[in-house]
Amino acid sequence: MVGFKPTDVPPTAAVKFIGAGTAACIADLFTFPLDTAKVRLQIQGETKTSVNMKSAQYKGVFGTISTMVKTEGPLSLYNGLVAGLQRQMSFASVRIGLYDSVKQFYTKGSEHVGIGSRLLAGCTTGAMAVAIAQPTDVVKVRFQAQANNSNCRRYKGTMDAYKTIAKEEGMRGLWKGTAPNITRNALVNCTELVTYDLIKDALMDSNLMSDNLPCHFTSAFGAGFCTTVIASPVDVVKTRYMNSAKGQYQSALNCAITMLRKEGPRAFYKGFMPSFLRLGSWNVVMFVTYEQLKRAMMSARVSWEAPF
Repeated sequence: MVGFKPTDVPPTAAVKFIGAGTAACIADLFTFPLDTAKVRLQIQGETKTSVNMKSAQYKGVFGTISTMVKTEGPLSLYNGLVAGLQRQMSFASVRIGLYDSVKQFYTKGSEHVGIGSRLLAGCTTGAMAVAIAQPTDVVKVRFQAQANNSNCRRYKGTMDAYKTIAKEEGMRGLWKGTAPNITRNALVNCTELVTYDLIKDALMDSNLMSDNLPCHFTSAFGAGFCTTVIASPVDVVKTRYMNSAKGQYQSALNCAITMLRKEGPRAFYKGFMPSFLRLGSWNVVMFVTYEQLKRAMMSARVSWEAPF
């Protein structure tokens, strides 16, 4: 057995809630540069004309990272990290930590959990998470899109960003892009959590793997790939819309139509490789850490309650 063994006592809702937020923060620390590269690639081209779009500033995942390090310094890869960690503590705790509890609510405690109940639980916790954490996502994206060497930086710091957006765009500005983000996270949550659940169950039911770290790794990697394929188009629109200046797009739908008209269908998969590298690696780190944290916290709790 690799890592902590499962405990006889199942993890509580509080353990899952805290464990999910902590695991997501750890995953963000490892994969944030890939997320920043993804954002830069996704917004590339929206302010260019069709004449000069060929002279792209960023080319590929590692080309983008290399260019950012050379022109802005290595710390630019972690632009928006504070908002990113704030986002994960409020976001992942809800969408992942409460997933099992909501799933049990829909199945009314039944041991048999169908695909429909899993999908409903994923949609529910995903929407709840967006409603709570949207301002942190808006600030994170804007910092990632902001060049460190720019003379006209939009914000001086994380708290300044929250205050400036609220002052200049109203409270609605902090919830900008909520609709596409809810759509994206419904897709991401359903694909990510349901796929992870199904792959893990299939591996264990077929006796290919037991409930251990290699099983969690394989399930998380598969979930990351499926999620990237399905969610990338909505993710690009969400990023562009949240980063846009006031009045640039009438709505998220208008943003999508503008992208399609000016840049073609391929624009919806801009940044696909960093999205996959980021989601794949993020899923692996997050789910493996999450499973281990749950077991470690429950083992500690059992030891504390029965020391002798």
